Amino acid sequence: MPAIAVYCSASERIDPRHVQLAAEVGSLIAARGHSLVSGGGSVSMMGAVAKATREGGGRTYGVIPRALLEKEVGDRYADELVVTEGMRERKGLMDDAADAFVVLPGGLGTLEELLEVWSAKALALHGKPVVVCDPTGVLAPLREAVEALVVGGFVQRAAADEVVWTASAAEALDAVEAGLAAASSVPALAPESVRTQEGLESGA
Repeated sequence: MPAIAVYCSASERIDPRHVQLAAEVGSLIAARGHSLVSGGGSVSMMGAVAKATREGGGRTYGVIPRALLEKEVGDRYADELVVTEGMRERKGLMDDAADAFVVLPGGLGTLEELLEVWSAKALALHGKPVVVCDPTGVLAPLREAVEALVVGGFVQRAAADEVVWTASAAEALDAVEAGLAAASSVPALAPESVRTQEGLESGA
């Protein structure tokens, strides 16, 4: 059962459409036989994706730092909820547990998570699908900024293209499943000693 990490907002000040999007993603994760890896919160989008996954019969695994346990209201109904001492440990556990990453609209934490798994894939440090689902265009300025970096020679086109951009929950899950199928048919990653940063930092 592939596990999909979903990065998204825990803010309760956002447009309700985004919460509904998270619920749609969670429902599809369950309906398609996947499990969820989440940030372990129970409010806003983070809570909606976890609740919808469980309601659809899917398994949820949450990871939340102790300092955010009350602020984000820990997901006490998760099938497994891990409490960490810091953000770095949280991200590491989520990355390790996930077979794919879906990024929904979110704030600085979501952007950091997206850029980390994006850059790691561009460096061939993992081969997991990275999919952005942004039907309302919240993350469009980020996409445009990366395009500008490509034009300026700071980022290679191949690195920029490591992320699949989608506009609906169904498209996002389709992209994840296509990426998982493609990853299962290619050889293992090269040893770390032969990897370079060319994909991120070279315009050659």
